[in-house]
Amino acid sequence: MSKKVWLLEIGLNILLPWLIYKQLFDHGMAETPALLWSAVPPIVWSVVELLWHRRLDAVATISLLGLVLSALMLGMGGSPRWVLARESLVTGVLGLAALLSLALKKPAMFYLARATLAREGAEAAARFDQRLNDPQTRQAMNIMTVVWGGGMVAECVLRVVLAFTWPIERFLLVSPFMFYGVMGLLAGWTVWYRRRLRVRFAGR
Repeated sequence: MSKKVWLLEIGLNILLPWLIYKQLFDHGMAETPALLWSAVPPIVWSVVELLWHRRLDAVATISLLGLVLSALMLGMGGSPRWVLARESLVTGVLGLAALLSLALKKPAMFYLARATLAREGAEAAARFDQRLNDPQTRQAMNIMTVVWGGGMVAECVLRVVLAFTWPIERFLLVSPFMFYGVMGLLAGWTVWYRRRLRVRFAGR
């Protein structure tokens, strides 16, 4: 990602939502609709990314699901604090689903790993399929599922607590850095862990 695109993403996902909320709320709009309007720039960015790359990444998917959840909350008379925590709730549900998938034959990370390898080519996906019955491969998928699921649930708990205890303006500015930070740490750990696995399976 170029520096210009990175700065644009920060502006649309962090600074502009904060400015929209502050201006609308300062001019008399209620907290809940002001928060919903502040979610428009990240959603627009997600749609542009979808049209440009022809696919949704994890961040865009969570943002879109968060908007749907916000609309449901608004229709049910939800408090602004719950609207503020909308994306955290989506992250928590996805993380909990990943942890529950450990009880299945193939945990959630198996499907994500295979989809990633499929983008690298049919040969890489075929090699992955051949290792399905290997205990070490299954253990690796379980470990990755625990790390991602646990990380997403922990991120959800932290941001929900802060959503109900911090001033709204502070949360709007700081919360995205928490989200991107956790996602970045999980992605970085995944890259490191995949390299370990490649070394382990190199001679097999």
